Amino acid sequence: MSINKKTTLVSAVLVSSVLLSGCGLFGGEAQKKIDPPKSVTYTNDGNKTTVTEAGKDSAKEEGVQNSLKTELYLLDKNGYVVPQTLELPKTDGVAKQAVEYLVENGPVSEMLPNGFRAVLPAETQVSVAIKDGVAVVDFSKEFKNYQPEDELKILQSVTWTLTQFDSVKEVKMKMNGHELTEMPVNGTPISEGMTRASGINIDTSEVTDIMNTKPVTVYYLGGEEGSYYYVPVTRRVSNNMKDNVEAVVNQLVHGPGNSSSLMSDFQAGVKLVEAPKVENGKVTLNFNESVFGSFEEKVISQHLLNALVLSLTEQKGIESVAVMVNGKAELVDEEGKKLTEPVTRPEKVNTGSF
Repeated sequence: MSINKKTTLVSAVLVSSVLLSGCGLFGGEAQKKIDPPKSVTYTNDGNKTTVTEAGKDSAKEEGVQNSLKTELYLLDKNGYVVPQTLELPKTDGVAKQAVEYLVENGPVSEMLPNGFRAVLPAETQVSVAIKDGVAVVDFSKEFKNYQPEDELKILQSVTWTLTQFDSVKEVKMKMNGHELTEMPVNGTPISEGMTRASGINIDTSEVTDIMNTKPVTVYYLGGEEGSYYYVPVTRRVSNNMKDNVEAVVNQLVHGPGNSSSLMSDFQAGVKLVEAPKVENGKVTLNFNESVFGSFEEKVISQHLLNALVLSLTEQKGIESVAVMVNGKAELVDEEGKKLTEPVTRPEKVNTGSF
C-alpha cells in the first residue's frame, strides 16, 4: 500500500470517528444518568455515618488527588514501545514506582490498555537511586528472564519512562548490584548514560548510509478506530538536512514505512511554502493548502496537529507550534475552535485526549 493510500484512508476514518465520538483521542465519554441527591448510610466500626451523593463526589475527588498521572512505556500488540499515561498511587518514590509498573504480572496488570503488555520479566525487583540527573536502576536476578527480541525495547522503555521526570537526564543499569555494560541475554551494549537521544522504535529501513545520517523522533498513529494513540519513532535523516524542524515535517509527511502498522494523517502533497521560523521557543510553520486534507478549508485535523506538536517539541528549544496556510493564520480545529494561540505539548502523552 502506498503512502498516499494509507494516509487518505486514515483521514477518512479519523474524520468519521471524530464526528461520531466528539472531542478526545479515544472518543467522548458516554453520558451518565444523573439521579437526584440522596443519603446513604454506611456502618464503620459500629458507627453509622450518612453520606450524600455530594460526599461521594468529594471522596472521588480525594481519590484523584491521591494519584499521579505517570507515563509508562509499554509494548503494544505490534511490538512498539508506546507511552500510556496511567493514574498511579501517589508516593515519594515516583521513579521507582514507575519502573515497578513496567514488570509483568505486577501492579500494572489490572490497568493495562487492551493489547498492551509490560516489558520487564515477572517477579523482577527494582531499586532506583537518582543523583545529579542520573538514575541508577538496580534489577534483581529475574531481570535476565526476558525474550531476546525484547532486549532493545526494554532499554528504551526504562530510559523513556525514567526521563519523563525532570530530575532524570540519563539512566544507568545494574543487576544484583553489578553495573551492566551490556544486556544479559543478547549482549546489546549499554552506553555509559542512556538518554532519549538514543532513540525509540528505531526505523532504519530506508537508510543506506547510516554514518551520514542523524536521528529525529516523530510521532505516528497506532491502534485502531476508537482507540488511537501516538507512537514515537526515531528515523534517520541525512546530515545534509541542516534544519531539524523541516526534517521532522518531512518525515511526518513521508509517513511510516509501508510495512509498518502505523498511520499518518498527512497527505502526500503537504509542503512547507517557506522555511520554518523559530523564535522564543515557538516554531511557526507555513503550509500549502494540502494540509487541510479531506477537511474543508481552514480546518486542521486534530491528529495532524497533535503529531506536529509532539514531534517538534522533541527538538531542543521548541515549546510550541503555530500553523499557517499560505501565510494566513485564520485556522480552526475539528471542533471549530480557532487556533489563535500556538499549541504546546501536553504534560503527559496518550492520556485519552492528547
